[in-house]
Amino acid sequence: MPEGPETGLTLVCGADRAATAAVAGSLRAAHGVLVAHDLRGRGEGVVHRRVVDDDGGCDSVLELAHGCVACTLREDLLPLLLRLARDPAVRDVVLLLDPGMEPEATAGALHALVPEGADGPVTDVLALRGVVGVIDAGTWLDDAGGDDSLRERGLGLTEDDERTVAQMAVAQAEFADVLVVAGRCPTPWDRVRLDAVLDRLAPRAQRLTVADPPGSAPEVVAELGAEIVTRLAALGPDARRGVVEDAHAPLLRGQPPLARDAGMSLLHVGHRRPFHPERLHAAIDVLLHGTIRARGRVWVASQPEHVLWLEPAGGALQVGSAGTWLAAGGTWDDVDDERRAAAALGWHERFGDREQQLVVLVHDADPAAIVTALDAALLTDDELALGEAAWRRFPDPFEHRHVDPCAELPGVVDEAFTEGER
Repeated sequence: MPEGPETGLTLVCGADRAATAAVAGSLRAAHGVLVAHDLRGRGEGVVHRRVVDDDGGCDSVLELAHGCVACTLREDLLPLLLRLARDPAVRDVVLLLDPGMEPEATAGALHALVPEGADGPVTDVLALRGVVGVIDAGTWLDDAGGDDSLRERGLGLTEDDERTVAQMAVAQAEFADVLVVAGRCPTPWDRVRLDAVLDRLAPRAQRLTVADPPGSAPEVVAELGAEIVTRLAALGPDARRGVVEDAHAPLLRGQPPLARDAGMSLLHVGHRRPFHPERLHAAIDVLLHGTIRARGRVWVASQPEHVLWLEPAGGALQVGSAGTWLAAGGTWDDVDDERRAAAALGWHERFGDREQQLVVLVHDADPAAIVTALDAALLTDDELALGEAAWRRFPDPFEHRHVDPCAELPGVVDEAFTEGER
């Protein structure tokens, strides 16, 4: 069996620029080279890049065609990572993400996009060790349950970026292999609640608590970096290590606790009959308030072929396409063994593999009210009896699709509504 790349790559993400940069700096001391892009000047087509090694830092100002994340990746980051991978003096690379960059989408691009002059993606020459997420113990829970937009915090990547701080905070924590919880919660009870959420949101992640925000003392920096490296090396076989999972992967990987704890609970909703599109659209309101995150695959009656992916968080809703149901023309040979096995085991004589699978992380909402609202959105027996031809004529708020050509990157969801726009 051929050995993998010798040079490693670690992604570091978080909403707090200072704390996240400090954690990335501690890893650089242990690993080698730090690469960071600051996208705050993207509106003027300018991106600031910083590369730090043992000899110091080098700052560059990049003038890109669009100043967007996709252009930064394609035109600068991927070629730079390729050059570093080819440098025998580089042991490991630490990639510090701008707070507005989604780690899952970035990792997907690293796995899929081929830089000019390369025979494959950079992950062919850089071993992705894992993703380190940095969260502020005192503010993360409020951010994850709030509805502030990234633009309001100065973190949006475009003028029309409608993502919320909650979406980003949850995505960064959920995709991490190692979570650094920095600072202190306002009260011991707040810490209990934070741990209860993280147990359910990121059950596979190693968790490291740093009582005070990472400082600049060399011995503290070295100790933190060494501890994170140890945690990355100790990741189990089920760790993601920056791999973007298929939308049909099990929604409860890592065996998160389902029981209610400190007011937090994980609700699994599964049904075989389809949703009425308009009633589902109305019912989504219950997923936007009092929840940390909801995600999963749904089937609306008006689109019997399509698997829709719903991901509400922080007052905003993301809707994406997750392919075609096998019962409606999907090709068995084109899906992985896990999906084939799940479809075969749960095959329904009328609906095939079509079903509803949603997982909701609840904190202030009533789980029973969520179940009731979603149940009411399913087709009634009379509607079910109408048949597929009639279902296709139902008014469908989910028919709209929007694809930004600059955002066509693996892992980027193809549609986003804010609560007010739905």
